[in-house]
Amino acid sequence: MTNQVLVAGGGIGGLAAALAISRSGHDVRLFERAPAFSEVGAGLQLGPNVVRVLHHWGLAAQLAGVAAFPDLLQVFGAGSGKLLGELRMGEVMTQRYGAPYACVHRADLHGLLLQAVQQHTSAILHLDRPLRGFTQTPQAVMVQTDDGLAVEGDALVGADGLWSTVRQQLLGDGPPRRSGHLAYRALVAQATLPERLRSRNVKVWLGPRLHVVQYPVRGGEWLNVVGIVQGDTGAQDDGWDHSANAADLAAALADSDAALQDLTGAISAWRLWPVCERDPMQGAYQHALGRVALLGDAAHPMRPYLAQGAGMAIEDAAALGHVLQLAQDSAFDIPTLLQRYALNRWHRNARVQARATRNGEIFHARGVVRWGRDAAMKLLGEKLLDMPWLYGDDRKL
Repeated sequence: MTNQVLVAGGGIGGLAAALAISRSGHDVRLFERAPAFSEVGAGLQLGPNVVRVLHHWGLAAQLAGVAAFPDLLQVFGAGSGKLLGELRMGEVMTQRYGAPYACVHRADLHGLLLQAVQQHTSAILHLDRPLRGFTQTPQAVMVQTDDGLAVEGDALVGADGLWSTVRQQLLGDGPPRRSGHLAYRALVAQATLPERLRSRNVKVWLGPRLHVVQYPVRGGEWLNVVGIVQGDTGAQDDGWDHSANAADLAAALADSDAALQDLTGAISAWRLWPVCERDPMQGAYQHALGRVALLGDAAHPMRPYLAQGAGMAIEDAAALGHVLQLAQDSAFDIPTLLQRYALNRWHRNARVQARATRNGEIFHARGVVRWGRDAAMKLLGEKLLDMPWLYGDDRKL
C-alpha cells in the first residue's frame, strides 16, 4: 500500500523528511512558503551521528564535495588565549563512530538534499504555498494553503521551523521564547585573511557570558565565525537575519585575547539574530498526535551549544522514514507508526535540548565555576569533549 505523506516546510528538515519518507516507499507532497528554495544563515557542524545518516542515504560523495572535515576541536580561554583542551576528529572519529565530523555551509547541505529529492524521488514540491492550517480525521489529514488549495493525505509532517504553523494548531502552546542570547554570524574567504587567522580546525573561545566558534566550510576555502553573547535587542522574533554593527561584537570582546580580537576585527559584515528556544520536550505528544508529526525546530528548538539543531532534524527524518516503512504491512496504521516515531525520538531530543542549555552555562561561566571548568578541561581534555552518547547513538534511525 502506498500512502501520501504531506510535508510542511522546505528547509533542511523538510527536505530530509521528503527524502527519507520517499525512500520508505510513500508518495510525498511538500509545501514551502517561499517562492524559491533557498537557505540563509552560514555554517553548520555535523557530528558523526548525522554524517552516518547522510552516508546511508547515498550522499557521501555529495557531502564530501562541499564540506570540510576538521582534524581537531580546540578550546581556548577567550581572555588568555591559552589552549584548554582538544578533541581529535578526522580519522579518529571515523574509526570510533563510523563517520567523520563535518562542517558545511547551510546552503550547500540544503542544496544536496534538494538535488537528492529532485533526482531520486517522485516527490511533488510546491513553492510559494504557505499552509493556512489542517484538519484531521481517523482516516486522513487535509491541508489548506493560503491560496485556497486543499490536499488530502495519510499523514502530515510539520517541518516548518521555529515559528511552525503546524505546531501551533496541533499543540497550541504559543511561540518560542527568547533565550537572552544573541548570535553574530559571519562568513569570510580564508584567502582574504592573514595566514595566522586561517584555520582548518574547529576552534572555540570561552569567555564570561560569551563564546566564539570558528570552523572551515566549503572544502576549507571559507571560514565560518559565530560569536554568541548574552544580551538582547529590540529585534522582532521572526526576523532573525538582522544587519548588525560589528562594533557591538567588538565591544563585547574588548577584554579578549588579541588573536581573537584580530579575527573578529578582520570581518566587517555580521548578521545578528536573537536565539530562541523552548523547554526540553516533556513527552511523545509533542512529536506526534494522530496523523500529524513534528520534526526538527518545529518540535524541539534548542540553543546552538551542542551544534545539533540541524542534526536532530535529520535524525528525526531518518527515524520517521524507518517507522513508515512498516506501513507496507496492513497490520500497522499511520497513527500507530507516528506514535512509535514519537516514542523513539522524544527522549533523545529532550536530552540534547537540555545538554545544549547546560553547555551554554558552562561555556559562559564566570568566577569559581569558570576556574573549575578550565581546570577540568586541562586535566581531562578529550574525555570531557567527546560525546559517545550523542555521536554513537543511532538506534531506531
